Amino acid sequence: MMGLALRQRQPRPGPEELRTLLSGNLCRCTGYQVIVQAILQVME
Repeated sequence: MMGLALRQRQPRPGPEELRTLLSGNLCRCTGYQVIVQAILQVME
């Protein structure tokens, strides 16, 4: 849902913007690597 909200504000967000957006919601132990890749792939 956060990825969708970001996409509505900015159609082509970068990985750092996604990490910043997700930082308050999920465990940081993985660095969001797979989640960020998935969101960027869907946005293409």
